[in-house]
Amino acid sequence: MTSIHTRTRTQLSVNVNKIAVLRNSRGGSLPSPLDFARRCLAAGADGITVHPRPDERHIRASDVYELAPLCHSAGVEFNIEGNPFAPARGNYPGLLALCASTSPAQVTLVPDSDGQITSDHGFSFAADEAALRDVIPAFAELGARISVFADAETPDFALARSCGADRIELYTGPYADAFDLDDAGALASAVARFADAARRAQAAGLGVNAGHDLSQFNLAYFLSNVPGVAEVSIGHALVSECLIDGLPETLARYRAALV
Repeated sequence: MTSIHTRTRTQLSVNVNKIAVLRNSRGGSLPSPLDFARRCLAAGADGITVHPRPDERHIRASDVYELAPLCHSAGVEFNIEGNPFAPARGNYPGLLALCASTSPAQVTLVPDSDGQITSDHGFSFAADEAALRDVIPAFAELGARISVFADAETPDFALARSCGADRIELYTGPYADAFDLDDAGALASAVARFADAARRAQAAGLGVNAGHDLSQFNLAYFLSNVPGVAEVSIGHALVSECLIDGLPETLARYRAALV
């Protein structure tokens, strides 16, 4: 596990949720998130991310149990995202119990709900401080690095650190939206906000991850302008691009964009 924490290049963690969505749409076992993850690691991915939800509409608890040994044996980061406050339901044992059974290198806490198609905002650390102080120590006791999902405009990174977080994951949806506008002013404004957020988080003692709507087209510009990003987690765009260009070519393009 030491090697996970000593690398300096921005790490690429592939989120395999979208593979599970495709599998679940038909039933059965194909395509396999485990097989896709194995192929991503062989093609140069630095880790694997999953975001199980209580309704198991994509990644299931059973997938998490299968993916953990793959990552452990390969010596790469296994990152489990989820809402720590969502109760156990059906086959979903709750985020803490799932992490206790699978020993992820990183746990990313996200304030999502069942009604969200995908994560679309970070924590309000001022409003959520007490709740986060209650849950973060339990995850830290598992030996995992704790990352918390955050908006770039959040003023309270120091508060996140005092709650026990090790990193923040910047929600990059607004950056991706600005990149797609073909408006140089809007893009410059957006990337400046994220650069400022990264600097403020680092000044508070937090590492910086980033994710959501990043793609092979907008990743290099983001990393070139936002300092010190330790890790990006990418799923939807990467899987979509694999359908067109194939997995090895797509992973090669992402690796070329990393700094």
